[in-house]
Amino acid sequence: MRLFTAVLPPPAAVEELAIVVGELRRMPGADGLRWTGRPGWHYTLAFMGEVDEALLPELSGRLARAAHRTPAFPLRVHGGGRFGRRALWAGAAGGLDDMRLLAERSDAAARRAGVPMDEHRRYQAHLTLARGRTDTDLRPFVAELERFKGVRWEVEELALVRSSLPVSGVPGEAPRYETIATWPLGGARPAGG
Repeated sequence: MRLFTAVLPPPAAVEELAIVVGELRRMPGADGLRWTGRPGWHYTLAFMGEVDEALLPELSGRLARAAHRTPAFPLRVHGGGRFGRRALWAGAAGGLDDMRLLAERSDAAARRAGVPMDEHRRYQAHLTLARGRTDTDLRPFVAELERFKGVRWEVEELALVRSSLPVSGVPGEAPRYETIATWPLGGARPAGG
């Protein structure tokens, strides 16, 4: 299974971001980008790649402990940026230190569970909005995103997400995402409470 841990924005934040993305998609040059859809809007914490199903029990236990040791924290979609001329993303504001800590703990949990992880890099909170099909000037899109300040919400859980890459070969087909487990953060209120 192709897995990663993530923070998933709540529906209100997704709706608000969808309005901004709708405006970005009307800008000159937007048709040269592959836009991610709402199901793909998440803040990846630790990308694990292909994980043997036999590792899931150990991985789940370790991720549960990582979540329990991390307090709930405030977050909002805020601003944006780019990776070179190929990826456009929305940023985050709020409890970024806690989010970085959760990312580091997720990475460590995966490593300790036996998941072969890529080289550890400093965490950069980003939610991918679009990718360039070619070398694209993303600066006008970043300039528009810089003015965006989304609604605040409380991050209360860590999600383990399965990503299924397109296999049909249909142009424009996007990966499918399925949340396979969630764990409450240490300071989160119990469900229904």
